[in-house]
Amino acid sequence: MKPKLLTTLPETTPALLGADLLAGITVAMVAIPLSIAIAIASGAPPATGLITAIVGGFLISLLGGSRVQIGGPTGAFIVVVYGVIAGHGYDGLVLATLMAGVILLLAGLLRAGNLIAYVPEAVVNGFTIGIAVIIAASQFKDLLGLDVAKVPADFLDKLPVLWAARATLNWAAVGVGLCALALIVALRRLFPRLPGLIVAMALASMAVVALGLPVDTIHSRYGDLPQHLPLPAIPAISLARLTELLPSALTIAFLAAIESLLSAMVADRMIGSSHRPNAEVLAQGWANIGSALFGGLPATGAIARTATNVRAGGKTPLAGVFHAVIILLVMLLAAPLAGYLAMPALAALLLMTAWNMSEPHKWRGYWSAPQSDKVLLLLTLALTVLANLTLAIGVGVALGLALRLRAASPAAPDWTGPDR
Repeated sequence: MKPKLLTTLPETTPALLGADLLAGITVAMVAIPLSIAIAIASGAPPATGLITAIVGGFLISLLGGSRVQIGGPTGAFIVVVYGVIAGHGYDGLVLATLMAGVILLLAGLLRAGNLIAYVPEAVVNGFTIGIAVIIAASQFKDLLGLDVAKVPADFLDKLPVLWAARATLNWAAVGVGLCALALIVALRRLFPRLPGLIVAMALASMAVVALGLPVDTIHSRYGDLPQHLPLPAIPAISLARLTELLPSALTIAFLAAIESLLSAMVADRMIGSSHRPNAEVLAQGWANIGSALFGGLPATGAIARTATNVRAGGKTPLAGVFHAVIILLVMLLAAPLAGYLAMPALAALLLMTAWNMSEPHKWRGYWSAPQSDKVLLLLTLALTVLANLTLAIGVGVALGLALRLRAASPAAPDWTGPDR
């Protein structure tokens, strides 16, 4: 359960420190617009995304079991967070996140991090693709500039509301969003080491301001971003509230553990290392408790930002610590600049995030998988989109484990023989 930072500190040299600092700056430039976009898509104030990246990201790197893990808000939580805020208010989300942190601490102490191997891969793939579908659908309002007062949280309720508002289509917003999307794709392919996300966001948003386009920005919709972290505070706690929010807290804890451990496994393959799963789960617990105390969102390891850290040359957890500190400095010194980010550009960013989450390069492999895996994936996907994530995870994991036990058990005796 020892944090990786303690293991890697003796290795630190000026050259290694410089590489981690450069990687931290690169990841921070990617994380700033993405954290803001995730917060907005979750129905939360934009600043909460930055708070989560700062507090959660710092604690995950400080206490985690991976050398290169980057933590913060992620797209996987958008569906859960949006639903909790809609049903229980933002104070309910903060309490659910705090509860999830405590659950993760208990899970880490019980060494539950080793149980990741028992979650069927088809279930993980199914709810990841399902979340990607929901995220993409939630961005059409801003990408198309539709005039809708409130978009329903449920997927099936959302579609008719968006269709009914088709007459309010804003072609300027569509142009900005599509240009931002094209820039993100082009810069990623042509200059993979460049922080293309921030460049695309900046160029699209500068065009909106320079041309005076009738397009919403963060400032026009939400006002100025704060230039400081809020003071930590404990949310109101009661037995009734704890009981009411327990299912949401369990879902947040499960998602945080799963996504963080999967991210750490991906990072291991990239750098030829091995992470400490129980230290990682403990870090997720402290990160979610810390984020909740500062009024932030649920935090977990972010696969895309972790991969960006590796590609940028990050070698130790100090890169993640630097990433969190740099975001804090930007918040303190340059928060008003983020107010110019155009909403269609942020929608394009999340559409790209959803596409990457669905991992299209693996789709062909899914169809060549055993029939039981295909059924499990499609069932989990359908329940995620059409029902809710808690049901999808519960049914998927239960059915997947049942199928695994059935496959591993010896053949049942034949009770139909002539001597019976």
